[in-house]
Amino acid sequence: MARIARLLFGTAGIPLSSRSNSTQAGVERVHELGLGCMEVEFVQGVTLNPESARIVQKVAASRGIRLSAHAPYWINLNSQEPRKVAASRQYILRAALITSILGGDGVVFHPAFYMKDSPAAVYIRVKENLLRIIQELRIEGNNVRIRPEVTGKPVQFGTLEEVLQLSAEVEGVAPAIDFAHLYARTGKVNSYGEFVAVLERTAEALGSEALADLHMHVSGIEYSPRGERRHLPLEESDFRFEELLRALKDLDAGGLLICESPTNEADALLLQETYEAL
Repeated sequence: MARIARLLFGTAGIPLSSRSNSTQAGVERVHELGLGCMEVEFVQGVTLNPESARIVQKVAASRGIRLSAHAPYWINLNSQEPRKVAASRQYILRAALITSILGGDGVVFHPAFYMKDSPAAVYIRVKENLLRIIQELRIEGNNVRIRPEVTGKPVQFGTLEEVLQLSAEVEGVAPAIDFAHLYARTGKVNSYGEFVAVLERTAEALGSEALADLHMHVSGIEYSPRGERRHLPLEESDFRFEELLRALKDLDAGGLLICESPTNEADALLLQETYEAL
């Protein structure tokens, strides 16, 4: 029997057309728009308290909206200052606590900067810290997955291979594949064949079941030799999102596809409508 996978489309943060700038209003608007998921943005800090998170969880569950979250931007598990590494672990743990209350199952984060260290040395430090984080989460009974993201600049730890290797080696870790970042970082991975290769590599590293519950970011993107510069609306960029959607459909991929476009829900709907028309 063929595996049944469902791909849900949603916004990075509260839709621009929401009645207010609250997470609850964002979830309600996502549902009104006919989208299926939302990534709660804790990128400037985890400001949602447990009581509010419980209310949002009920709203999302009643409307069938899946949630994930993005931890603060200032995480660096390879900082030369031990207190900053400890603070980075706490940012992830706090985001994971609130995400668990929200009923979400994943926290996305940018893991580290190389800081002129070798990629191999940084990998070891990041892995050690993720093991500590997972251990603490499990002691707390928190089963939220933590998802290191494919990052958009060469100075950042987070190549596709690094993210997949961490996900293979550390139980409770899963990838967040940002296709716009991957394109900006490499100057390639912008065609049907290359998108298929990324998905097949993910299945090779993590098992075919990984394709059933992906967490992905998509947007247009402007980049330079230094990598990502800024996100763009899809139709103002040269990112071949139609070919990505075709690859996802052909490989029966499921999970969450989060649109990080500055036009937010407009491009999330464009992605969903294009996918459904294939």
